[in-house]
Amino acid sequence: MATELASLSAAFQDHDPRPLQIAGRTFQSRLFVGTGKFSSNQALLAALNASGSEMVTVALRRIDLSRPVQEQDMVSIIGEARQKDTMQLLPNTSGARDAKDAIRLAHLARELGGGHWLKLEVTPDPRYLLPDPVETLKAAEQLVRDGFVVLPYMHADPVLALKLQDVGCATVMPLGSPIGSNQGIRTQESIRIIIEQARVPVVVDAGLGAPSHAATAMEMGADAVLVNTALAVARDPAYIAQAFALAVLAGRQGYLYGTAAAMEQGQDQWQPAQASSPLTGFLEPG
Repeated sequence: MATELASLSAAFQDHDPRPLQIAGRTFQSRLFVGTGKFSSNQALLAALNASGSEMVTVALRRIDLSRPVQEQDMVSIIGEARQKDTMQLLPNTSGARDAKDAIRLAHLARELGGGHWLKLEVTPDPRYLLPDPVETLKAAEQLVRDGFVVLPYMHADPVLALKLQDVGCATVMPLGSPIGSNQGIRTQESIRIIIEQARVPVVVDAGLGAPSHAATAMEMGADAVLVNTALAVARDPAYIAQAFALAVLAGRQGYLYGTAAAMEQGQDQWQPAQASSPLTGFLEPG
């Protein structure tokens, strides 16, 4: 199935008028994968291989920063994935309470070989894990100046999204719903505005619990989605990873080539029935 998925993705990419590009790199897969909560390294590896993902994020706090990043077990597992030659490792600052903490983690990881790509997370509230908009913007501005490719996790706030783009972030990553909640997209209208105004790729991050949620995000015009908990807690992470990958592909095709009216008017608005076949002649009363 992984081979078939790769073939489908490659075939469709040839017809995609706007391939996904971040910081000069082109990605074939629009499904990004997180690495937390998996029951075993084997389950993680199976999910990565099945997903076809080319972007995988790992929390810097899960890596023993006293040793080079290349030696860490998590990074080694990621390196064993089928896509190892094309996969972009995306360290994240999960657990950082403020901008200072996030900046320190980012620099320490880069010095130890973690690279300059970074998912920026600043979440001072350990219960709800909602991002701090002020500290996120402050950290993003400094990290961009320091040469990082910054992908910031953020509230679905259109004004903040524009400010993050203005300081040079490579993407914006608005939450669909709180991290790990699997509630789907509860912020649709705000994300629609972010997508409409975006000058960089929009990645819907957090709260996507079912393949249909990922498809919805893509149908709205998102450039990619990031999924973690839904894969990690599934009965079979590999099979659900395949399902998400297919949903992302289907959603992208639906956005590009499907009926625009429903997306333009919003899914929650009632529409009258429209006949799909002509009702003339043979239904005339005798």
